Amino acid sequence: MKHARSAGVIVLCLLLSGCAGLGDAPPNDMRQAVYGMSGQAAEALLESPPWSGDTQNMVVMLAPPTVDATFNISAARLTETLGRALLAQAEGPQVLDWTPGMMTDDAPDNHWILESRLNSNGVIRLTDRELLPYQWEITLRRPGNDAPSWRATLSGALDASAL
Repeated sequence: MKHARSAGVIVLCLLLSGCAGLGDAPPNDMRQAVYGMSGQAAEALLESPPWSGDTQNMVVMLAPPTVDATFNISAARLTETLGRALLAQAEGPQVLDWTPGMMTDDAPDNHWILESRLNSNGVIRLTDRELLPYQWEITLRRPGNDAPSWRATLSGALDASAL
């Protein structure tokens, strides 16, 4: 009986210690909605990138995005989740934060600037929650060029309680 009780205590301790490590798992709380949206953006870019070389040799510089205040998402948070989503892609590009003063027109051929604008399409009020429809415009261009080499528009809706 003593051995059975000791074994039970050991199993309980192992289970509890396993639960304590769950903080390192991918986020499944309020950040998950924004990360999921960023994952879709990363997949869209890598499905048809504008470059011809090896993606792992490309450097994508993330410009601070423009975010509609309706979402209550900071530009830094959106940049972070998009960067993480790009880095999580198998054979994805290198990723850096970027500000307009960082790069001149004579940037290396493997450097690209990713700019984005997250726009609100209003609020949909349901009986148990609010949905925030969005349109996320994403462009990729070479430093020194104003015209984008790649463009995507993602649409969907975020649950306001998940932000």
